[in-house]
This record gives sequence, structure tokens and C-alpha cells, in this order.
Amino acid sequence: MSTRLISTLVAVTALAAPAVVVPTANAAADRGHKPAVCEFRPTPDRPAARPVRLPKAKQKSHGTVDVRIATNYGPMTFRLNRDTAPCAVGNLVHLARNNFYDQTQCFRLTNSERLGVLQCGDLIKQEVGGPGYEFDDEVDGTETYPRGTIAMGNQGPGTNGSEFFIVHSHANIDPDYTVLGRLISGYDALDAIVAAGIADPDLDGPPAQPVWIYDVKAGRQGP
Repeated sequence: MSTRLISTLVAVTALAAPAVVVPTANAAADRGHKPAVCEFRPTPDRPAARPVRLPKAKQKSHGTVDVRIATNYGPMTFRLNRDTAPCAVGNLVHLARNNFYDQTQCFRLTNSERLGVLQCGDLIKQEVGGPGYEFDDEVDGTETYPRGTIAMGNQGPGTNGSEFFIVHSHANIDPDYTVLGRLISGYDALDAIVAAGIADPDLDGPPAQPVWIYDVKAGRQGP
């Protein structure tokens, strides 16, 4: 076989062979999506309502994760966005996977001209019963809270823990609360909770009928 023919066959074989891509340990960093470094600070004066370890400091900073909240009114599924709130989303997923929210109540429902939200995540009573740690807000001042928003509740800057709220109508509030994501299914369950009423004439208090969270599951994740 001539040298020219051998060279031709080698070239054709190289063109026909599929490219092999070998993933690297720094693939996420190569795409410009370095992990977020979060500071989860223990709160000895506010111990955990249920035993739960601190989340890891490095959290995914890109993509989405769907979280399904099963309640006695039906399920609600939310799509959480790691791009804008990697620490808060990572925290909620961590608590869900450690069954922190299972068999707990949502202690606050509001339906005023200013605020229409369902508040959950406090295990003992409204704003009492967190995970035993806190972390900073992830806000830039442009946050809005339309119907279907799920966002972190807090008692002041940098006091995020396990509390969150779901906007069932509107929330005319300052952009001080980290937005986790949006409701993508289960509006019928949310509306049924609101329709059952509030046990307070000021329309800000416990739901007239208990709202139970059976469990919270973190499911499908996006890229």
C-alpha cells in the first residue's frame, strides 16, 4: 500500500471518528458558574426547633430546582431559581431533604390591601421555631412580589432561617425579602386556603382552619 493511500485513510478515519468530551472537575467553573459561598451562622439564643445540621457553605449558583409542598389542601409546586438566590434556595432544599418542614403548620395568613400572603416555616408559632442558624439576604433592591411568589421571611436584615411566605394575591412591601421562585402548579390549593378564611378580624393572623404541611420534596433540577 502506498504512503499516500495510507495517509488518506488515516485522515478520513480521523474525520469520521466522533469527538470525545471528557468532563472535568471544574466544568461548572469553566462555564462561569462558580459555587456560591454562603455563611450559615449558628444562633445559640434561638436553638433549632428540630435537630438539623448546618447546610454546606458552597451552594450551586445556577439553574433551577422544583420543590413540592404537600398540604392538607393539596400540593403546590414551586420552581426555585439558584441564579438569584443560591444560598436561600440551597437552604430550603437542605431543610426539605432533612424533613425539617414535615408535619408542621403555617401559622399566619393575611389578606389586606397591603399584604396577601401565607407564612410558613416557623415550627412552634409565628416567627418562632427556626433551624438554629441564620444567613444573609440576597436582594438588590429590584425585588417585587406578585401573586405566586415564594420568598424568605425574616425579622430584620440577615436573619433568614426556615421561614418563608407565599404570595396569594399581592405584597406591597419593600424589597427586603429574598425571592426564592414562583408557583408553577397548585393555585387551587393556595386559593382554597385563602377561601377558608382568617381567624382574626384584622385579616392578619392564624388561618381559620389549620394549614398543615405534610412534607416538602426537592425534585427535578434544571441545568
